[in-house]
Parts: sequence; C-alpha cells; structure tokens
Amino acid sequence: MSAAIGIDIGGTGIKAALVDLDKGALIGDRHKVSTPDGGEPDDVVQAAVDLLTEIEDIDDSMPVGVCFPAVVQGGRTMSAANVSDAWIGLEAEQLFEGALGRDIHFVNDADAAGFAEARYGAAKDVAGLVIMTTLGTGIGTALINDGALVPNAELGHLEIDGVDWETVASNSAREREELSWSEWAERLQRFYSQLERYFSPERFVVGGGVSKHHDEFLPLLDLQTEIVPAAMRNNAGIIGAAALAGLPKGR
Repeated sequence: MSAAIGIDIGGTGIKAALVDLDKGALIGDRHKVSTPDGGEPDDVVQAAVDLLTEIEDIDDSMPVGVCFPAVVQGGRTMSAANVSDAWIGLEAEQLFEGALGRDIHFVNDADAAGFAEARYGAAKDVAGLVIMTTLGTGIGTALINDGALVPNAELGHLEIDGVDWETVASNSAREREELSWSEWAERLQRFYSQLERYFSPERFVVGGGVSKHHDEFLPLLDLQTEIVPAAMRNNAGIIGAAALAGLPKGR
C-alpha cells in the first residue's frame, strides 16, 4: 500500500489524515481543528503542524500535500479567500515546509478536491469538461478536462448582478441567512446556469460538507448538465492533496 498525508486548510476548519493512495480513502481517523480567528499565516501554519502530530503511523518519508483556499502560483498564495489578506503574495509553500520540516506539495483547495474526484470519484473516466464545485465557507471550483486538472479556476467569484456570488450562495451564506433549501437552490440555480452557459460542461460535481445533504437541494436545480454529489464528500481536499503529493516527481 502506498500512502501520503493530506492537510486541507479552509476558512472555517483545518483537516488532516493519512490517505491510502491506491484506494483514495482515509486510513484511520480524520483530525480537525477550527481555523484560527483571523486566519493569520503563523497561526494557520502552527495549527497544521499540531494536526500533523496527531496522525498515527506516519514517518518522515511520507509525502505531504497541503491544500489552501487561494490561487497558488509557484508556491505563492496570490489571493486570500476567507483568511487574512497577509497571505496575498506570501511564499506560503516555503512557510509550511519550514514549519513542518519536510517538502510538501502545495495546491489550491478546490483543485485538490477536483483531482481527487477525477482520480477516484465522480469525475473519473468522464470525457470532456467536468466542473467541480465545493460549497462551504465560500465556493471553490476546479476544471477537469478529459481527466486533466486546469488549475486556479476561481469561478466562485463570478459576479451576477454586480455581486460576488459566493457571498450570497455559499453554504456559509445559507447558514448565516437561515435560508431554506429551496431558497438556497434558487441562488445556486443562477450560479450553475451561468457556468453552464459559459462552459457547456459534461458534468457538475458538488462537494463540501453540505454535499452529504445533496438530496435536499440538487433535485431542485433545473439544468441541462448532469449534476452529482462528490463521491468523497468533504474528504476530497485531503485525498486530492495527498494524491498530488504522492505523484512521481515531474508529473
């Protein structure tokens, strides 16, 4: 069995686990802490270090993947979604590597989730374009074309009627405004209809913690495109980050 460690950093929580790379499944428990208030770099990195110490049966030779809610270019975080603006332009990969004491694979969180679904889950073996969406603190998106990841698609920030749509259609917006499933579905309908109009995908895959309740809202959407829940639900980021870290160098 080949294994790697995945750490998924979000605006609300930070999760980590050991991952079986052959099966695309967690080994043992998933460990989670709340994202430190303010999402400042040093605090978030320390939380990741602390989580790593809680994972059993790991050694220094295991690959580590870290996914993060930002555009990631050359190891730098070029945006900051639901974390401190201090991340913008930061050499974040180096920061994590120094604190963790090992090399890591550093990637956008939605891209990690999309890679996991393309390799093991609901986007596997789908010809053409699949759009992965993660509904959580914000809305993350990943583009997978014929199984290949196209990185850093920030479609959750699509403007509709002059509004950054993740601010009104994310799962945190649903919870904050105490929207019913049908009220939330109306907002999601506008979002997915726009993506459908612009990209004509073969399939939408919906992840994030709320995807476990997919029966409550996905049937309310009226789309030409097939829309399905993520196979790995809210573990997709952990699994994808670990799987990317476990790829042979140069791939």
